[in-house]
Amino acid sequence: MRPWLTSGLVVLVVAVTIGGYSVFLAPQNGPQEKTVIIPRGVGIIHIAKLLQKEGIVKQPPTFRIAARLLGYEKKLKAGKYLIPSQANNFDILKILVQGRPFEELVTIPEGVTARRIATILSRKVNIDSTAFMTVVNDSAWAHQLGVPANSLEGYLFPDTYRLFWGIAPKEVTRIMVRQFFAQLPDSAEQRAQELGFTLHEIITLASIIEGEAVVDSERTIISAVYHNRLKRGILLQADPTIQYIIPDGPRRLLKRDLQIDSPYNTYKYRGLPPGPINNPGRKSIVAALYPADVPYLYFVARGDGSHIFSTTYAQHLRAKRAFDRIRRQVARQKRLQRKGK
Repeated sequence: MRPWLTSGLVVLVVAVTIGGYSVFLAPQNGPQEKTVIIPRGVGIIHIAKLLQKEGIVKQPPTFRIAARLLGYEKKLKAGKYLIPSQANNFDILKILVQGRPFEELVTIPEGVTARRIATILSRKVNIDSTAFMTVVNDSAWAHQLGVPANSLEGYLFPDTYRLFWGIAPKEVTRIMVRQFFAQLPDSAEQRAQELGFTLHEIITLASIIEGEAVVDSERTIISAVYHNRLKRGILLQADPTIQYIIPDGPRRLLKRDLQIDSPYNTYKYRGLPPGPINNPGRKSIVAALYPADVPYLYFVARGDGSHIFSTTYAQHLRAKRAFDRIRRQVARQKRLQRKGK
């Protein structure tokens, strides 16, 4: 082989090697791992520019060349991705093609409604909130999951979950309902029957307790108040049931709110509402199953999260007047503070 030809081949091999390294193997991402969201329906040009903006690739044209050479141009998947530090174009493309799921820690607080859960999931893992609520209210799906009701409200267990970004609504509800049954106390249905309730009624009562209780030690006492009123056929008059049906809650309830004609209005209709008004935690479910052995029929807030419990209506009125005085004092102090500013 002629010397000039040999030299040319060497130069070509070196050029190809350097070019291949720069296109595929040169580190693109910096020393810190980064997350990036690839929207649905965008092409390689948009993706390359987005990755450059996030500091994940240095040269969008080089990234596009690498995608074209590997046949990945139209195979990049939408989603949220964790890009490791010092990743090269080949690494990044593999992640975007394989669609490696990214997990988010999502905390669902006790006592939130399904609609509030939809908002949390929309923000944290990009679930469509309308689609989520459609699944929640799908009676066939609820029965398929073993829920003894036509809705999943009350059965979406409050907990901290590791959820894939973009997880399907049915899958996340399956996970949360499975956790509900895992956390349900042993023999809950049998205990409910002993009390003269169905499991669904117990969960409904637990949701009301969850809506009222701030201090853990009061849960079984609040439960006893409602059990006692149910036994005597007294209206529950539970404020959380009104909060559930007003469109702009939670807020301080007005007299006109108590006149809303709804089966959830426990100021108008005796007994429990048709279903849970939020998704209660295990402590409230246990309290609903095992109320304290006390004669109380009334309770009123102290203003610090705890309550004053009463057996007679006269006692209750005295406690209510005391709380009203505290409320007026607080309002007066707020007015004075505003004037002093």
